[in-house]
Amino acid sequence: MVQDVKFADIKVGDKASMAKTVSEYDVYTFAGVSGDFNPVHINAEFAKTTMFKERIAHGMLSAGFISALLGTTLPGANTIYLAQELAFKAPVKIGDTVTATVEVIEKIEAKNRLILKTTVTNQDGTLVIDGKATVMKKD
Repeated sequence: MVQDVKFADIKVGDKASMAKTVSEYDVYTFAGVSGDFNPVHINAEFAKTTMFKERIAHGMLSAGFISALLGTTLPGANTIYLAQELAFKAPVKIGDTVTATVEVIEKIEAKNRLILKTTVTNQDGTLVIDGKATVMKKD
């Protein structure tokens, strides 16, 4: 269900989160949609030879969960994604459950814009993505 939080009702400190377990299907589907067939994502034998020792999910797959959260929960419908800073801090492995969280850190009334802290953590609480998003909320 998509929420539609009105700009006037959003406050600095508001937060929202969503969790998803990353499956093999998710990784293969993302590779097909994005065209990113880097073998570290799709080839188990190759991945064994890397520093990760196993396949990892695409970083942008996990970043996509931030986009989903912004567009469906906070602020929700009628949100225009303007900018995103991302730092990939740790790999996401197939089977990991990641939690994307957004928190409003600044509200720019004159332009109906919000600045949000954006993070993704895994099931162990390890920070895998750290960032900041700028969105416009159309009421």
